[in-house]
Amino acid sequence: MNRTSIKLDEPLILVGCGNMGYALLRRWIETSTVDAVAVHVVEPVRILRERAVALGVNTHETCETLPAKAGLVVLALKPQVLQNELPPYQRFSDGAVFVSIAAGVPSGKLKLLLGSPHIVRAMPNTPTAIGKGSTIIFADSAVEDGELENVVSLFRAGGAVHQVTREDLIDAATAISGSGPAYIFYLIECLSDAARELGLPAEIASKLAKETVHGAAALAFASNDDPAELRRQVTSPHGTTAAAMSVLTAESALSALIMRTAKAAFHRSLELGKAGELGSTPSGQGD
Repeated sequence: MNRTSIKLDEPLILVGCGNMGYALLRRWIETSTVDAVAVHVVEPVRILRERAVALGVNTHETCETLPAKAGLVVLALKPQVLQNELPPYQRFSDGAVFVSIAAGVPSGKLKLLLGSPHIVRAMPNTPTAIGKGSTIIFADSAVEDGELENVVSLFRAGGAVHQVTREDLIDAATAISGSGPAYIFYLIECLSDAARELGLPAEIASKLAKETVHGAAALAFASNDDPAELRRQVTSPHGTTAAAMSVLTAESALSALIMRTAKAAFHRSLELGKAGELGSTPSGQGD
């Protein structure tokens, strides 16, 4: 995977160092995508701020002590707190590109809160922490090519990056790749539970479930065959897998469940962007 070191004329500000913010920050530093001395992290929670300090970056309890200028401002905040948290960052609107990973909050609302048209929305996922992430990006037309290249480089440090030209596709991606790791983790839970129910020791059951999901995903990436063909290759007629698949595919049971699951996440992403939810929630950083 090609990664590019970003040379910034002005500091990079990361607002929020919760799970996703810290995952991004750690990848930037570990892959030398950004020089640690150029990064300023705003995080009011002391324990979260301390783990950022360990990476060699500058940290701030509030935005009041930040440098006067910024080139990139990455907003790793929950959507419910943006109304209260973003206005102080309007002072960077003349020169900075703002990158939001807040689910569901459209660029139009971000423009109003920040007073800037230079907005990029991004939806990374938690495998970003180990360089196996998947991020989808939408950039406002005011964002210049060079600025967008820097944003892409930030997220490429954590894995694959896909750009879309329609903002509504960010919400669709949130339902698949953004929330998707939780679906896979739950599948691993269920496989592990089934293994124990069939008599396997707990430790072996857990390892088998993880190894099976990991191996199947790796094979899907390595193969030129589509997933349907790979499934058919495993499913011998009248064999054990065929018996199992007859349950999963009966009346499209699993397919319909996954569709309902993704739609639930998609509609929730849309709800989070409504004006009524961007208001009175208590302030707080992180994600």
